[in-house]
Amino acid sequence: MKLQVYLSGEIHSDWRDELINEAERLLLPVEFLTPVLNHDASDNVGIKILGEEDNSFWKDHKAAKINAIRIKNSIEKADIVVVKFGDKYKQWNAAFDAGYAAALGKPYIVIHPAEFTHALKEVDAQAMAVAENVEQVLKILEYVTLPE
Repeated sequence: MKLQVYLSGEIHSDWRDELINEAERLLLPVEFLTPVLNHDASDNVGIKILGEEDNSFWKDHKAAKINAIRIKNSIEKADIVVVKFGDKYKQWNAAFDAGYAAALGKPYIVIHPAEFTHALKEVDAQAMAVAENVEQVLKILEYVTLPE
């Protein structure tokens, strides 16, 4: 059984590369899906394709809608969604992705440090697991892909 895993959340560290490389090393039967990871490309896709905006609200609105095409399709395709909350910024989009996964009945795993527990209690409450690091997620993926 090969699982599709969507990797949502912060884009300011190499956590995705770490997870993907280790999963490959372990020969886990997993295929990973991601959002666009280039922050500038993601933020500017709307104006690049659909034209400039004087108001930053409409610039962000265009980008969010275009990015949502990829994100929604990936979450819908995924067997598992992994959502990482990082220290640098508040990832409101990651919380939305977790909510969307929950609404679709998709199991999701959250990664965040212990000090985020209170702020993310509702997100954590719907998660199948709350991990503090990538290693724990790898162990979960290894377990759920064990041969029958």
